[in-house]
Amino acid sequence: MFHCSSLFMHVVADTNAHNARESMMNQMMYSDINSRIGSCMPLSSMRIGTIIHNIELNPGQGGKLVRAAGTCAKILKEPTSKYCLIQLPSGVKKMIDSRCRATVGTVSNPSHGDKKLRKAGQSQWLGRRPVVRGVAMNPVDHPHGGGEGKSKSSGRWGKGSRTPWGKPTKSGFKTGPLKRRK
Repeated sequence: MFHCSSLFMHVVADTNAHNARESMMNQMMYSDINSRIGSCMPLSSMRIGTIIHNIELNPGQGGKLVRAAGTCAKILKEPTSKYCLIQLPSGVKKMIDSRCRATVGTVSNPSHGDKKLRKAGQSQWLGRRPVVRGVAMNPVDHPHGGGEGKSKSSGRWGKGSRTPWGKPTKSGFKTGPLKRRK
């Protein structure tokens, strides 16, 4: 009789341990939906420090920010109020509406930018136009164009590089508005 009851208690204890382990695993899997990569949800339901991508600028508009290969952004402040502070891949910190949605995780293919182009024609296949320096052009094509050889002056009258409005551009000449200089 003693043997039968101890066997029953052992089976019950084993079943309880198995149920406890299963419930713990379920809690770990589903308690924090933020840890599930690929989940798309409003910023207000995410935690601080979450890595995100494909962020909306206005609620319901669709993802606009952080969509390039291998990029990600980070939530810097707890999104409890109306706006959430996010650090973009450029390092810029931006306030975004907490109702906007984003996807948890980073965009795939981080090695996309590391690929070397084998020849000049390969960049043409990608539809990239060649970059030509202004000093290599004619005066009609660019303000820096013209002159004989590698001359410092451009055009027929030997003037230096100028903006489209006629101000000199080189040798430290200030061309921007006065407000920015203060």
